[in-house]
Formats: sequence, C-alpha cells, structure tokens
Amino acid sequence: MRKLKTITTDDILLKLCQSLSKVMSKATDTTVSYSAMVQKINKTSLKPDIGCFVLFDGGFTGLVVTNFTSQAAMELYQEYMLRMGIPQDELALHHTSDEVANILGELMNQVVGDFTGKIGRELKVSITQNQPKMLALNKQILLSVDTNLDRPQARRVSFTTEKNNIFYLELAMDKTEFIQLEEFEQDTEDTDSIFESAQLARYQQVEKQNNAISQTDQDLLDELGL
Repeated sequence: MRKLKTITTDDILLKLCQSLSKVMSKATDTTVSYSAMVQKINKTSLKPDIGCFVLFDGGFTGLVVTNFTSQAAMELYQEYMLRMGIPQDELALHHTSDEVANILGELMNQVVGDFTGKIGRELKVSITQNQPKMLALNKQILLSVDTNLDRPQARRVSFTTEKNNIFYLELAMDKTEFIQLEEFEQDTEDTDSIFESAQLARYQQVEKQNNAISQTDQDLLDELGL
C-alpha cells in the first residue's frame, strides 16, 4: 500500500495559525501575521493581560491558548468594533472591560470554528471544541490537558498586529501523525461562511441595539412634547 502524505503535529499547528491570522485580519480589516519560527515549550499557560483557552477533543485531543497584551487586545477590539460601525466614544476604554473579553472570545470562537472545519475537510478527522474562555489576568496560570497524553508536545507562536503589538498562540497536544493512504476528494465548503455568518449576527445585534436606543430617545422627546 502506497503512503502518499504524512501530516504531523506541526502541520496541524500551521493550520491553526493560518485560521487565526485569517479570521483576525478579516474581522478587524487589518493585517495580523504570525512568525515563521515556532518555539518548543514544556507547558502551556495563561499570561497577563488577557488569556483565552479552548479545549478540543475527538480525532485528537488538545488545548489552544492565546495570550494577549493589553495593547494587542485593545487594538483588535477597537478595530473590530469600529469596522462594525460603533462610534469611537462608545468603545470600552480598558482591557479589563467585559465587552473586550466578549469580543475577543467571539473572535476566538470563529478562529477555532474555522480550524476545526479545515481539519475536517483536509484530514477527514472530526474534532469538537468547547466555548473559548477569556480571563483578564495579573499573574500567570499553568494549564494542562485533562487527559493522559502518551507523548505530549507544546508549541508557542508569536503574532503581530498591524500596529506591531504582540500576542501569542500556544498549542498542546499528543505527538501524532496522520498518514494519507489513498487520494480522496476534499469538500468544497467555503470556509469564509463561518466568519460571514458571525459577522451578520453581530451586525444584526448592533442594529437591534441602535434601534432600541433610537426608540427610547423618541419616547423621551414625545413625553417632553418636542
């Protein structure tokens, strides 16, 4: 039987980096890039100022962690909200705001959704993930996958925003190889549909909020007889 192609842990990491770069860039209409060098680390951890973690399971088990500096978090949050049409004076002013955590969590959910869809199409492996958890931190917290990994591996990749703010992606999973034995057709599903659906839902939410505010203002003017 002929071996056609082997996909390693680092190939899976590359797909995750591509998903994160693509989704963040589209969401903020800026350029979010990642380093061509990957760092081997012993353990994953949440670090200040904002940390996010996502567990996934199924065809393989792993943990994804992203650590944002306050500057990177605020840049991504503000660029996303401004692109959504939210006025500058209505934006949160500090990275510890719940709104900042909610938006970054929403974006990370889109990132992992794009990644799991890509894995399903390209490797024919199904994995599921939990909802990303965002935490504003002032100290480091070590994280580990709650399962028995035979040969655990951990990697860290640095990302750079358009304004040169840095944040980091960490991946922990078992050392693995996927070996393609036969050619197969890949699904042609448009990966951008995940992002576009999330964007549409967000636009509708913002429009609903704006309409509610406008109606409240009009009711007040009516009461004043203006």
